[in-house]
Amino acid sequence: MFDHIKAENYESQLASKQAKMRELFEDMDMPTFDVFTSTPLNYRQRAEFRVWHDGDDLFYIMFNSETKEKYRVDQFPVASLTINKAMEALITYCRQNETLRRKLFQVDFLSTKSEELLVSLLYHKPLDDNWQKEAALLKAELNNIAPTNIIGRSRKQKVVIDKDFVNETLTVNGQQFHYQQVENSFTQPNAGVNEKMLTWAQNATKGLGGDLIEFYCGNGNFSIALAQNFDRVLGTEISKSSVYSAQENIKRNNLDNVDIVRISAEEFSQAMAGERTFRRLADFDLTTYSWETVLVDPPRAGLDEDSCKLISRFNRIIYISCNPATLKNNLNVLLQTHTIENSALFDQFPYTDHIEMGVVLVKK
Repeated sequence: MFDHIKAENYESQLASKQAKMRELFEDMDMPTFDVFTSTPLNYRQRAEFRVWHDGDDLFYIMFNSETKEKYRVDQFPVASLTINKAMEALITYCRQNETLRRKLFQVDFLSTKSEELLVSLLYHKPLDDNWQKEAALLKAELNNIAPTNIIGRSRKQKVVIDKDFVNETLTVNGQQFHYQQVENSFTQPNAGVNEKMLTWAQNATKGLGGDLIEFYCGNGNFSIALAQNFDRVLGTEISKSSVYSAQENIKRNNLDNVDIVRISAEEFSQAMAGERTFRRLADFDLTTYSWETVLVDPPRAGLDEDSCKLISRFNRIIYISCNPATLKNNLNVLLQTHTIENSALFDQFPYTDHIEMGVVLVKK
């Protein structure tokens, strides 16, 4: 199943993606893409597997996206070395442990460049004190590979041993930034390419000044790395766990010019226009902000029409896209008021059809 995932195939698969992107945007005045590569192997910091029980045997499986057939996975070449080591150690340990293996149906791994590991074990059974005791022993075993924490999940139950997050350190233009990454919250899976995305965005906004608003800010991934280029940064996010992590990450990086508020882009648009007031914005006088730059990193569906209208008010737009097709749809609207100054491709997911894009737009 992974025969095509080889370092010697990396350049050709990337060239194919570049050709497809040139074709997709050939009818637009798109500047030449800056291309940011991934390491060919072991680049993913996240992976999740179903668990298959076959008599006394126990192993990971994945499903073919086209045929839906299951296939056995003993090693996962795109996942970090830490995850690959932990995969083998965990499944070997659980095969011999009835408490941990019984009704286990999924294992999720979250690792970091700084070599921490969070393992989530998902069950079709309640998790009792005996399970917690055995999971603690598994944690001690995995600590031989990397500092590890374990989470057990079953219906309406979450058991944490000892933390439900990892600590990541990313380097951007020689400067280190520190992030809490929580289980089940979105983080960029390819940490090396994420560093390149942050570097590109930081360079694209250097010397701009004024204030930055970021929609869909997640755990503050971009807000924190770009804060040094702006007087103030205001990030918006609707996920409670992501907002909590973003606020924690502001403290970790000793920033005093970044605020995160739990509000949707649509609600914030209404607040900016003076159409509605929100208690969550009571501490912010939006009229005092010098709104020059907006950054958006929307989900695969892209921006809706109202959000496009909202960001078109800004002099400069930094648009990070995980779906070039919806980015193009949005550009058809945004190019009525803006021109594209810079464009980039980020190979976040090698050996797949997916590629991330970044564009910088400036007002006409």
